[in-house]
Amino acid sequence: MSAKGCHHLQVFKKNHSNLDNLKWIHAVFVVTDSPRNRKAKICNAYCRTCRKRGPLLHVCLECVYFGCHKHIRDHTKHQKHLMSMELCYGQIHCSSCNDYIYDAQVDEITMQNKMQSKLFRKRLFEWTSWDATEEEKELLHHRTKKICITPESTIGLRGLLNLGKTCFVNCIIQALIHTPLLRDYFLTERHKCNTAAGACVVCEVSKIFQEFYRGSRVPLALHKLLHLTWIHATHLAGYKQQDAHEFFIETLNILHKHCLDNMQKNSEVVQMENDKCPCIIDQIFTGGLQSDLVCKKCNGVSTKIDPIWDFSLDLGPVSVGGRQPSSLHECLERFTRTEVLEQMEKIFCSNCQSYEESTKQFTMKTLPIVVSFHLKRFQHINEVEKKISTVISFPEMLDMTPFMSRSKEQSPYPIDNRYSLFAVIIHLGATINMGHYIAYVRQQHDYWYKCDDDVIMRANLKEVLGSEGYLLFYHKHVLGYE
Repeated sequence: MSAKGCHHLQVFKKNHSNLDNLKWIHAVFVVTDSPRNRKAKICNAYCRTCRKRGPLLHVCLECVYFGCHKHIRDHTKHQKHLMSMELCYGQIHCSSCNDYIYDAQVDEITMQNKMQSKLFRKRLFEWTSWDATEEEKELLHHRTKKICITPESTIGLRGLLNLGKTCFVNCIIQALIHTPLLRDYFLTERHKCNTAAGACVVCEVSKIFQEFYRGSRVPLALHKLLHLTWIHATHLAGYKQQDAHEFFIETLNILHKHCLDNMQKNSEVVQMENDKCPCIIDQIFTGGLQSDLVCKKCNGVSTKIDPIWDFSLDLGPVSVGGRQPSSLHECLERFTRTEVLEQMEKIFCSNCQSYEESTKQFTMKTLPIVVSFHLKRFQHINEVEKKISTVISFPEMLDMTPFMSRSKEQSPYPIDNRYSLFAVIIHLGATINMGHYIAYVRQQHDYWYKCDDDVIMRANLKEVLGSEGYLLFYHKHVLGYE
């Protein structure tokens, strides 16, 4: 990293040679070591547009406009003021570079402010808390709005109105809203859109995330998202019951396409790696399914790896009179079991140059951050629809290691393939066209809630694990970084 900031910061420093504004803002609103400065910060440090004190409050270094993360960007864009300071750590942000900038001269100024602060010098050797005066307490009481996340908190929990057999939409949205990394992406407003207003599905999903986490308890109506889905997936249009699994896959597909289109419109270089594009959908949901065909004559192996968003697992017996699986683990064992292809399914072997009998096996080459399982409860036999209501047990913590592809190149580091359950969707009813969908979602660390359209109720883990799961969503327990 260069000791000098970006070109825009150098121009700013040239035009403001003494950097008085920067020194004063940092001393008063970042260091804040005196009662006078604390009073100034309490009275002034709020967004001048939405009146909120966050998130990520910034101040313009040219006109001392205070703005939250969203409105400071609007301000710098319209006023062409490029430099702002974040008021928690004193970092300098360049709106033209759209990044925080390090500069040695600025760092020296901020360090001098800190060292001149008696409070900061004392904390170098002994941590002390700030004891607010009565006057400061009074100011804080009237000028701040506090949101506390507690076990009883409803932040992130909102019911969804049923717009006419749209429970299949509501339950999938509840699962996506409570997907940790997807939530982090949309709440930090990483999506950049060049699509016409009201036409982008990603923008609409972003708005839904914002609505969920602003603290209101009033149920939401997803009419705009439903309309956009009908436009991009015409087979889901109309007020009739649809399959939640089909809607989930179609939603990922639409979001993936819109993210990719926007990246290309923004002239971003889209580099595919292992058939995975850099969009947020693929980064979270896409895994690699390995298929190995082994010729029984020469033992030659043909390997193919395909991207996959979820795993559809059969629940029916393997043969007439056979036993049905009773757990998710058994379903996965069956899914990854070596299968002998029948005589009618001979595969052309490139080694033998002839059609030979072979075996086939599926394994997981790469695992996504979120792994989802579709338990195939609906069967169509002789034009008769049947639902398998067999109880399939599933764990809170799942280890996917036994179902991974074996690699000759063993990693020198231990790999953690554990996943923790965070959402379950169940179907109530006898057929796919007649019934009702509800979702269980995990809030915070280990609090569970039952989401039945506009009704949200507390649930417990025993109730969740004992439910008739249809779609199961697991999040990687420990994230790995390349």
